[in-house]
Amino acid sequence: MRLASFVIATLLPAGLLALGSVWGGAWIWAGALSVMILWLAMDKVTLLAPADRAGRAIGDGLLVVLAILQFTHLALGIRAITIGLEGWDRVAAFAGFGVFLGQIGNPAAHELIHRSQRGLFRLGAAVYALMLFGHHVSAHRLVHHVHVGTPQDPNSARRGMGFWRFLPRAWIGSFRAGLAAERARSKASGRRNPYAVYLLASALFLGISALLFGPMGVVVHAALAAYAQSQLLVSDYVQHYGLRRSLRPDGKAEPVGPRHSWNARGWYSSAMMLNAPRHSDHHAHPSRPYPQLDLTPEMPLLPAPLPAMAMLALVPPLWRRVMDPRLDRLAAN
Repeated sequence: MRLASFVIATLLPAGLLALGSVWGGAWIWAGALSVMILWLAMDKVTLLAPADRAGRAIGDGLLVVLAILQFTHLALGIRAITIGLEGWDRVAAFAGFGVFLGQIGNPAAHELIHRSQRGLFRLGAAVYALMLFGHHVSAHRLVHHVHVGTPQDPNSARRGMGFWRFLPRAWIGSFRAGLAAERARSKASGRRNPYAVYLLASALFLGISALLFGPMGVVVHAALAAYAQSQLLVSDYVQHYGLRRSLRPDGKAEPVGPRHSWNARGWYSSAMMLNAPRHSDHHAHPSRPYPQLDLTPEMPLLPAPLPAMAMLALVPPLWRRVMDPRLDRLAAN
C-alpha cells in the first residue's frame, strides 16, 4: 500500500478535528465523520493496493508525527469538550477525538513499541501512558505475541465469549500477565520493572490535564482514554476470536501461523489503521514496517472491514451468528 494512502487517511481527520476544536459547527462534525464514517464510502470506491516496499525510515516518520499528534489532539479534545464547544458539538468532539486516539493513535503507538530504536519505542510507550494504558506496552509484546491463540493470552477470546465479558477480562488479565512477565525479566536480568514508570507517567499526564483544564479536564481525559482503550480491546477481540493454536505432543502450542488471526480487506480503513487489519502478517513479522504488511490466500478473512466488525462485536448474539459458522468452515478446511 502506498505511503501517501496512510498520510491522507490519518492526517485528514487530524486536520479537520483541529479546525473543529476551534470553530465547531460543520468543522467538528466533518472531523468526526472523517474518522468514523468516511472509511465506509472510501472502501467501496477504492481497490486494495499492493504492498509498497517503502523503507522503514519513511514510514517511521509518519509514526512520529502521529504520536506527537496524540498529545496535541488530546489537549485540543479536552479543551473543546470542557470549555471550547457547546451542545451537540461537544458530542461530536468526544466521538471524533476518541476514535482518532483509538483507531489512529493506537496503531501508531503499536508500531512504535515494536521498533528496536530506543527513542521510537519510548515515544510509543509515552502515547500508551497518555492513554492511561501503559501496561499494554509490556503485555502486548511479552504476553500477547508469545501466547496468542492460547488460554495464557487474556487478549485471545475463546469461541462463544461475548465482547462485554471479554473487555474486563482482557484489561485486568493483560495488566496482571504483563506485570508477571516484567517481574520475571527483572529477576533474570536485573532490569527495572517499567510498571512504576507507566503509572507515574499516566499520573503526570492527568496532572497536566488538571492544571490546564481543571477537575473536568481529568474526567474528560479519563473518558477519552477509556474510549480509546475499548477500541484497542475490541480490535484484539475481533482479530483473534475463536482461533486457537493446537498443542504439539510435547504439550507446547504450535508456532503462530497465518490461520491464528482474522484479517480484513478495505483500502481506506486499512490505511487509516496503518495496516493493522493485516494482522497475520504482523504476528508472523512483528518488526515488519506497516506499509509492507500483506495479505495472502491462507489468511482467514473477516466478512467486512475491521471497523464494521468491531461495531458488530458490540452485539454478541449477532456477532456469534456471523462468526461461529466461519470458525466451523475454517476448522473443516
